[in-house]
Amino acid sequence: MQTTRIAIVGAGLSGLYAAYLLQRQGISDFVVLEARDEFGGRIASINAEGQAVQHSSTNSTFDRFDLGPTWFWPGYQEELDQLVDALGLERFEQFEAGDMVVERSYEGPAVRTRGYVNSPPSMRLVGGMGALVEALLRRVNPQKIVSGQTVRRLRKHDAHVEVESHAADGVVTTWRAEHVLLALPPRLLESTINFEPALPAELARQWRTTATWMAPHAKYIAIYDTPFWRDQGLSGEARSMRGPLGEIHDASMPGGSSVLFGFIGVPASTRSKIPDQMLRELCREQLTRMFGPAAATPKAEFIKDWAHDPYTATSADVNAISQHAAAPSASASSGPWSGCLTGIASEWSPQFPGYLAGAVEAARLGVQALNALAAAPTLSPSRS
Repeated sequence: MQTTRIAIVGAGLSGLYAAYLLQRQGISDFVVLEARDEFGGRIASINAEGQAVQHSSTNSTFDRFDLGPTWFWPGYQEELDQLVDALGLERFEQFEAGDMVVERSYEGPAVRTRGYVNSPPSMRLVGGMGALVEALLRRVNPQKIVSGQTVRRLRKHDAHVEVESHAADGVVTTWRAEHVLLALPPRLLESTINFEPALPAELARQWRTTATWMAPHAKYIAIYDTPFWRDQGLSGEARSMRGPLGEIHDASMPGGSSVLFGFIGVPASTRSKIPDQMLRELCREQLTRMFGPAAATPKAEFIKDWAHDPYTATSADVNAISQHAAAPSASASSGPWSGCLTGIASEWSPQFPGYLAGAVEAARLGVQALNALAAAPTLSPSRS
């Protein structure tokens, strides 16, 4: 049995940021357990060849594109903005100059219309949001982060929690921890982790009914040699009632490849019945309708369907409405799980549930709550 003061379940943004905060406070007695073979959670990327990128502390590739969250808004997401500055990351405004294209009905043609500029502006990171993950990986002790470890069971004992994780080869490891920070979506962990004893009924209900942000979403990305739409005075922005893409944006990287991406508007339950190649063809046909013949031949393309990602979505998410849910309770107020278990994934953020900024806020609040528990006179003193 392994022992640790703090076990963090999940190495997405919230889990890595919590580890970063603990290290900054001089606390080194923790472990981060990640089910995937790669880090970042819902922050995922592809490169200019349309291949999935594995985020690591040594990766310095900038010409890549987000399959998950893409934007942040410094104007009102100050904590995330400060983290981006502290990590020395380079930002740029989402390209929005020029007209947009709209398909207002299934039968009607695509028409140009005057574009608009978001205020405050939507910002992106050079290298995509994967740069945020990699910057945190460079600052967290790599020996404290373990991939390929799927947490299946949490057992509460008098003064500790046993965290049972399963590797792909079937090897089971048990970690004995004083406190567990849950950096997974509430619905996912409630449905995939066995709690012994059971969570309080109301807390379990809240977690089970909290929609997982991005779980019903799918993205299509098309990579080109040149941003031909800009030469036509188009911003790359588009909306369509015909689809399959409902919303399209320019995802090009400054100094890098030219890219259009869209959110697939077809429900997840319907997408699962469409062969991947057919869906790609339909997306290319739509881009050709809306942006002209040059859009018909991308040099690479990629579809990421988050509803089919077992480490993001559950069966309850397939027909879920794409909206940011109100944050549930992050911990048990009484009973055996009180004081030893805290939710820190983005969905637990009071201000920005589901957003990148929410992952940062929820992680910070979880670490603060942990510090408050450690400082309480009835608890054992903090050790690092």
